[in-house]
Amino acid sequence: MSRTRWRLGLGATAFLVAAGLLPAPAHAEDVTDYAITVDPAARGAKIDDTMYGVFFEDINRAADGGLYAELVQNRSFEYSTADNSSYTPLTSWTVSGTGQVVNDDGRLGERNRNYLSLGAGSSVTNAGYNTGIHVEEGKKYDFSVWARADAGTALTVSLQDAGGTLATAREVTVTKSGWAQYKATFTATGTSSDGRLTVASSAAAALDMVSLFPRDTYRGEPNGMRKDLAEKIAALQPGFVRFPGGCLVNTGSMEDYSAASGWQRKRSYQWKDTIGPVEQRATNANFWGYNQSYGLGYYEYFRLSEDIGAMPLPVVPALVTGCGQNKAVVDEALLKRHIQDTLDLIEFANGPASSTWGKVRAKMGHAKPFHLTHIEVGNEENLPNEFFARFKEFRAAIQAKYPDIQVISNSGPDDSGTTFDTAWQLNKDAKVDMVDEHYYNSPQWFLQNNDRYDSYDRNGPKVFLGEYASQGNTFKNGLTEAAFMTGLERNADVVKLASYAPLFANEDYVQWRPDLIWFNNHASWNSANYEVQKLFMTNVGDRVVPSTATGTPSLLAPITGAVGLSTWATTAAYDDVRVTGADGNTLLTDDFSGDASQWTHTGGGSWSVQDGQYVQTDVNAENTMVSAGDPSWHDYDLKAKATKKAGKEGFLVAFGVKDTGNFYWWNIGGWNNTQTAVEQAVDGGKSTLVSKAGSVETGRTYDIDVKVRGRQVTLYLDGQEWGSFTDDKPAEPFRQVVTKDQKTGDLIVKVVNAQNAAARTAIDLGGAKVASRARVTTLAAGPDAVNSETSTAVAPVKSTFDGVAGKFSYTFPANSITFLRIRQR
Repeated sequence: MSRTRWRLGLGATAFLVAAGLLPAPAHAEDVTDYAITVDPAARGAKIDDTMYGVFFEDINRAADGGLYAELVQNRSFEYSTADNSSYTPLTSWTVSGTGQVVNDDGRLGERNRNYLSLGAGSSVTNAGYNTGIHVEEGKKYDFSVWARADAGTALTVSLQDAGGTLATAREVTVTKSGWAQYKATFTATGTSSDGRLTVASSAAAALDMVSLFPRDTYRGEPNGMRKDLAEKIAALQPGFVRFPGGCLVNTGSMEDYSAASGWQRKRSYQWKDTIGPVEQRATNANFWGYNQSYGLGYYEYFRLSEDIGAMPLPVVPALVTGCGQNKAVVDEALLKRHIQDTLDLIEFANGPASSTWGKVRAKMGHAKPFHLTHIEVGNEENLPNEFFARFKEFRAAIQAKYPDIQVISNSGPDDSGTTFDTAWQLNKDAKVDMVDEHYYNSPQWFLQNNDRYDSYDRNGPKVFLGEYASQGNTFKNGLTEAAFMTGLERNADVVKLASYAPLFANEDYVQWRPDLIWFNNHASWNSANYEVQKLFMTNVGDRVVPSTATGTPSLLAPITGAVGLSTWATTAAYDDVRVTGADGNTLLTDDFSGDASQWTHTGGGSWSVQDGQYVQTDVNAENTMVSAGDPSWHDYDLKAKATKKAGKEGFLVAFGVKDTGNFYWWNIGGWNNTQTAVEQAVDGGKSTLVSKAGSVETGRTYDIDVKVRGRQVTLYLDGQEWGSFTDDKPAEPFRQVVTKDQKTGDLIVKVVNAQNAAARTAIDLGGAKVASRARVTTLAAGPDAVNSETSTAVAPVKSTFDGVAGKFSYTFPANSITFLRIRQR
């Protein structure tokens, strides 16, 4: 039996009671589990108005079919097969009669090349997004189309679903020669989420830019935002809007504009493609595998930011790919063009209406500047040295012309590792203003890393936490993110900006989970994480009030678990697996000279014994784990030989395996064979404990040795120590921070109790004179609670508490986030 070690402190008795290891005392109601001490006389970090914001990227169909209110899908017949063969220029369209998509000299424009040639007496019908086009009875919808036909040609436009008509049909008559835009307005006579828009022509006609827009957009803007989705952003009261990506920005940025036309159909995001009249904007087969129009472009992003009172924060490509790809451009002319594009973007945002790009903005309807103050160069680059060489050229050009613009750098795609460390050192050496960090980790990681920024250099670059999330949309995920956010606020002198990511997901087109706001074509709903973000974003305060709290005692038992073998998009062979206890006793040995009966197949893939090796043969399978041994094993050595046969990555050796969702593994040659790391899985969510650059050679046999001692693990590759770590950080479920709202004078006591037991807490306000009544906002639910279209399991509850004094007690419910707003006298 292993020796279990407990670290005990104030509240230990209550912890043991909650764990069922001690009986409840006779007067359990008198037990104080925690204590919070506030020092109102001390001066904590100032919290900027822009502390929390949102990050919008066109992922999960967030723009077309989402925030962008256009109801017609593929309105310009430009869908391309560049990324997915299922996309064609007639995607979402059905032709009745004769009609074909044409790309010839008769096109509407150089960036809008395809159009539909419709035969006489024929019609074309659009199916919209999700189940169809959503309309609501009594509301108005504006139809428009660009058409070219003989004068007098009648276009009959109708809205219907399987049950019949949804609005009185409208007829528009072609009156001009050549391309011209024609408009009509519908008033819906019924409500449906399965609508179809049909355009029928009495004679041969060319059609392009077929559009149907709800009149009721956010703030009534033409070419505007879907009202319910924009309102959800506005309700957060974000301090900034980061856009348009993300991987959408930097991947594909090496492709230049077409010299002839400024048009291309590649995965390259160019901001100049997204402005001007919508019929003159480009479309794009984007990084996330679907086609996007640029109806929602840079102008609309700036307008949205202005409408909700947020700071615009655009991201421009640095010509070094990230997002799992490693490539750096060497074309100096292209680099100079991108730098000039960035200078032009700043002029578009801030220049006078008489300037070249300010004039473009003014012509679009906004003569006044947008007051851009921050711009980010690059996103998640895996090549820090190459990126930084380019970043410095961008920064020098921007500072020379616009010295007041703050230029933001980044530190790669992970929270630690060689890339992260190298990038941060380069940023420090160059005295960069701000560095963008990204990480998507397990709930356990967020509970363990509340102190992440406590030790950051107060005089170094500031932090922009541009993307983070805890791998799920349950309330448990929100709780752990909230616990982490108390650490962000406590370190507001270092962490200046933070945004959860991604913002939106259309439930029928999901590339990434989790997401903050979910929607379909007729409804939207807030995730549990959204409610957490909203609570923090609308109760930030202006300054941190220093405070301390007692912690929860932590169980520091040794790492225990069985062992495992796995692959990821790779075929590999294992041999000579041996597990030996620290006392020298053999726990497991297998040279696969017989069968594999000692192993249990818990993942995907296809495993078999071949020529004295255990081989996984499915090159496409992911997470193929097989495991062996006893989950109670601890303090052991795991040795194995591994050989990559084929595929994208290397191989994985697991230890501390409790079940399919709880284990550690050494991922050797992961991330497209670019990184080697130890990852920990807790309840299915993974986080990286240590990472280094590294790859695996196909056909070469590697000797692997993992030594587990207590909670320390040392890893050897081919007899050389690769690295080590100690997993002894407590997953602290009780976190707090106190801030002050200068306008109201309120002390805001913010407490996260991410455990299944209530926490009765003694609160000492350090002599502050306060009113006896506090306004309370509480988020509380079961840890597995999830919001959906039909159920709101996680929602804030407002109340008052009349027992406030200089010293008082408050019981924070199990699995809860509580904000007490206490008025100072």
